[in-house]
Amino acid sequence: MYFMRMIIRSLTQELRKRLLMGLTVLLAATVSTAMLGVVFDVGDKLTDELSTYGSNITVRPKSDAVLSELYSSSSTSTPSSAKADPTSFIHESDLAKMKTIFWAYNILNFAPQLTHHVTVNGVENTPVVGTWFNKTLNLSTGETTVVGLKGMRNWWQVQGSWASDDDSQNGEPQAMVGATFASEHNVHVGDELQIGSDGQKAKVTGIFTSGDDDDKAVFTTTALLQNVTGLADSVNYVEVKALTTPENDLARKVEKSPEAVSKTEWETWYCTAYVSSIAYQIEEVIPGAVAKQVRQVAALQGNVLRKTQAIMIVMTVLTLLAATIAVANLMAAATAERSGEIALRKAIGAKNSEVMRFILAETGIICALGAVLGALLGTGVAQAIGQVVFHAGIVMRPMVFVLVAVLLALTVLLASVSALRSILHVKPAEVLHGR
Repeated sequence: MYFMRMIIRSLTQELRKRLLMGLTVLLAATVSTAMLGVVFDVGDKLTDELSTYGSNITVRPKSDAVLSELYSSSSTSTPSSAKADPTSFIHESDLAKMKTIFWAYNILNFAPQLTHHVTVNGVENTPVVGTWFNKTLNLSTGETTVVGLKGMRNWWQVQGSWASDDDSQNGEPQAMVGATFASEHNVHVGDELQIGSDGQKAKVTGIFTSGDDDDKAVFTTTALLQNVTGLADSVNYVEVKALTTPENDLARKVEKSPEAVSKTEWETWYCTAYVSSIAYQIEEVIPGAVAKQVRQVAALQGNVLRKTQAIMIVMTVLTLLAATIAVANLMAAATAERSGEIALRKAIGAKNSEVMRFILAETGIICALGAVLGALLGTGVAQAIGQVVFHAGIVMRPMVFVLVAVLLALTVLLASVSALRSILHVKPAEVLHGR
């Protein structure tokens, strides 16, 4: 109790330097908490941001995937502009199994496509894509989920409305037409299309502008196109949007040589939401399918994440370095001004270790208060960064506060070295006699 009363009495003296020291630590804690909070959460936020630009996994029949690799065709190209109709397929009824894998909740959306060139309103060789627009799936787990192209094509500019997958409610199948096809063939919203040689009817609910070859195509339901082509329960391409963890050395090692990794490494990879591990699990549940990551999206995500994290870590390090220098200077000045007090304590029997413990206790209390206030302020700053940059809040993980506390403790200890060393050199006889 006596020790604490001495510290409290001492804190009320030289209040200006105490406040400056606390303010320095508060600012360092604020910046460190905000930056590290964003660093730990930026991976998920970046994935959410990039997910608005389409899929990061594609699923094809195994034979198509082999041909794609042989001829080095991009896995990102949609089949709507394919020069030839597909000859191999995967079962549409198997697609719901993707929501039963280990990372089922990380699969945010997916949309199958069956692409065929048929006659539309007398125009031969028109690319028609059968897909899901906004389909509700009843899963084997008893849950339901809504998937489809509407959530995958955020950048489409749609005149009219999105088509529906439910023919029973609409009375007839619906379709959407690309802007180029609509312009060239005088198609408008509300018109009726004759698809296929038998003239299967579909009502145009919307005309979209995609900015790519899809503008030349007609999109309708898989059921309609399967009826036209006789390809029941068949699709030849699936786009998957998944929430993933950016790949690291382990993910690249497994992808390059799966047989070379240990059992522990394999289990770690399998139980981490890498895009490659999610693709692997999709292949496990869909027979005859090959799932591949869209490398442009994965590479962009990894590169941007690493650079963003590096910038924020550098800012944190520089802030802590500046705080170390500032606290060291303040402590050195305070120690020099209190040399008479320190000499008197030594003269009446205080050991060097006791004096240093007293100084450290003072400094620790001031810095702890600054750190707590800085952590609270830093949390608010992190939320502001999240709202401005990602339009979403930042999840502050407990590890952030633990790491900030450790870093600030090391900063204060390092800053105290010079002041503590000067205490050792204080000679009571010389200081008290004014020498």
